[in-house]
Amino acid sequence: QVHLVESGGGLAQTGGSLNLSCKVSGTFFGGATVSWFRQAPGKQRGLVASIHSSGSINYVDAVKGRFTISRDNNKNTVFLQMTSLQPEDTAAYYCNVQRYLAGVGYTDDWGQGTQVIVSS
Repeated sequence: QVHLVESGGGLAQTGGSLNLSCKVSGTFFGGATVSWFRQAPGKQRGLVASIHSSGSINYVDAVKGRFTISRDNNKNTVFLQMTSLQPEDTAAYYCNVQRYLAGVGYTDDWGQGTQVIVSS
């Protein structure tokens, strides 16, 4: 069973920084695409950043130049460094692992979420 545990959320001021991490267990982490999503109150969950097993990275336009996603395959952990935080970054942040299973296709597993609040 895949298990994801996020940590690092909290309260920051506008212009401040926070670092999120997500420890993954129960799967071959090195072969998975791992991502960060976020969901603000009353809004749909949306992609923030993703990093493929090849190292290819994708960011949503709203965070380009401010957020950095990285992974440590030896520690089965994905990170999200967030700088120049803005009130609109306030949301619950979720770690996602996407795997390809033969005969099944792509599957998604989610963490429980960690709250980020940016005060103005």
